[in-house]
Amino acid sequence: MEVRLEIPEYSPDTAMKYNWEPGFDIGVRYENGVIFLTANREGLFSLTNHFLNLSQEKTPEGYHLHFDENNSLEEGSVELIIQKNEKWFCFY
Repeated sequence: MEVRLEIPEYSPDTAMKYNWEPGFDIGVRYENGVIFLTANREGLFSLTNHFLNLSQEKTPEGYHLHFDENNSLEEGSVELIIQKNEKWFCFY
C-alpha cells in the first residue's frame, strides 16, 4: 500500500497547519492506568500527518498539539497533548 500525505511546512509566522482527513473520528480515554487512543482510518491518517508535521526540524522543541472533546476528539475523551521534545520525558 502506498499512501501520500502532504505535510505543511512549519513556519514561525503561520505555526502548525493541520491536515484533517474528512470523516476523521478520534477518541482518547484513560482506564485503570492505561491510555486508549482509538481512531477510524481517517483519524489514523490525520494523526499520522500531525506527528510528521510535529517532527519537522523547523518545529521548535516544546511545540505541542492539544486536543480535547471540544477540539477534534470524541465526546467524553480526555485531553491529549502531543509535544515535541528532544528528551524522553518532560516535567510540568
